[in-house]
Amino acid sequence: MTTMIILTGIIILIALFLERITRVMGLPVLLAFILLGMLFGVDGPFHLSFEDYRLTENLCTICLIFIMFYGGFGTKWKTAKQSAPQAMLLSTAGVLLTTLLVGLFCRFVLSFSWITALLCGAVISSTDAASVFSVLRSKHLNLKEGTAPMLEIESGSNDPVAYMLTLVLISAAGGDFSASGAALMLIRQLLFGCAAGILTARAGLLLLGRKWIKPEEITLILFALTLLAYGAAQITGGNGYLSVYLAGLILGNAEFPEKKAAVHFFDALTSLTHILLFFILGLLSTPSRIASVALPAFLTALFLTFIARPLTVFTLLSPFHASTGQKLLVSWSGLRGAASIVFSILVMESGVLGELDLFHFVFMIVLFSIAVQGALLPAVSKWTGMIDENEDVFKTFNDYAEIAPVEYMVQTVFPGHPWSGLQVSDLSLPPDLLLTSITRGNNRVIPVGKTKIRNGDQIVLQGPSLPEEAVGNLNTVRLTEDHEWTGKALKELDLGHKKLIVSVFRNHEHIIPDGNMVLSKNDLLVISRGED
Repeated sequence: MTTMIILTGIIILIALFLERITRVMGLPVLLAFILLGMLFGVDGPFHLSFEDYRLTENLCTICLIFIMFYGGFGTKWKTAKQSAPQAMLLSTAGVLLTTLLVGLFCRFVLSFSWITALLCGAVISSTDAASVFSVLRSKHLNLKEGTAPMLEIESGSNDPVAYMLTLVLISAAGGDFSASGAALMLIRQLLFGCAAGILTARAGLLLLGRKWIKPEEITLILFALTLLAYGAAQITGGNGYLSVYLAGLILGNAEFPEKKAAVHFFDALTSLTHILLFFILGLLSTPSRIASVALPAFLTALFLTFIARPLTVFTLLSPFHASTGQKLLVSWSGLRGAASIVFSILVMESGVLGELDLFHFVFMIVLFSIAVQGALLPAVSKWTGMIDENEDVFKTFNDYAEIAPVEYMVQTVFPGHPWSGLQVSDLSLPPDLLLTSITRGNNRVIPVGKTKIRNGDQIVLQGPSLPEEAVGNLNTVRLTEDHEWTGKALKELDLGHKKLIVSVFRNHEHIIPDGNMVLSKNDLLVISRGED
């Protein structure tokens, strides 16, 4: 047990190191995690024997739950909604068309049985958001025509569709199939999946808005809501993956306290789950067994990449008058990933296939997709003329403000405020501080030099962000009823010249204090300390 704990720590550190290397080389980082797993596997120098498909399926399901939740949580709907119709068509009709095309190829070219051919098409019919956006974000590929949000919604929402289709085909392969039964299962998967996700998110927002919820509990509540969204859907016969995606989408586009901390937490958590997921899949593989499926898998990968995916994309996007460049890039961006391998394990565990090692067949296709398509995605983006330097791929995500090296501050102008009645040109703002907008009633005013500031205006200021060490050593103090500062104004406190109260959190409200502010019970004070 101790050895496994030490080994786990070493693997995570190696994976993080490989992430830096793959970014420099222009390769998708997820490829490194798979290869690392293969290195530790039974055919690698470390000879770790791992063949537990059931355990792998369970672990990967847990990883996918959080990956899909964060896929929805990180999607900025305001930016993405313009491309939503195209994306949803790709994630539904696109999955069905891809399954059919790949199924026909596997049936008539590779001579698989009909059910095996269609299952091959179903498990590789969805695209992988992690694979696509690890390249877009690491290479800062700023795309035209709303392509990035289209890819994000498509890759985030097509896994549940592929999962449902796989379940239907497994039922057909097992002989327990009827058209009415399949239709009923799909309806239940969709309705109960959507209902569970929406209701969980709405209930979660009500809970997150309660004043008695402590700030440090917010992230734990979101963690629990993710599990509940999946479980509530599964127990009612709904689609758990669809449920967590919708719950993440609703919660990620709502406002609640400590959202910034939640973004950091889930960003780190999904990074860890990606490492675990792809490492386990690489560990489970047996390279010596890939040879038996290498040729059909390679031919299927070529067909999928150069015929099935482009034909699907051009067919579905043409009614939207998408440019040829966008259709070519979206075609090339259909990277396959972990979900396809997990779905293949689901088929293997069902026992309905005996003629094909589907796991290694799909594993080979995913390796090809990540290594070839992922590595060439920056070049294809430039070749198709889809790069727009005036865009920013990070605006596609809800954590855009976390990535940008700026911070935003909001102030309300009250009667007697020193800026009340002044024009913007008369303000003496420090260097690098910019007044970016004014909210006046229900209107948003873009400030210019002659704009006059009025009482009741809510103004937004932007300035460069700094690392925490630049503002001194920060610590917090929660005031109790009998604390010596409770009930006193800040100007009455004797803090000396090495302490400053820089922030006060009161009932989830962030207050910038002044000398006249009276401290109350349960106030959370953020104190900056100077060097001793």
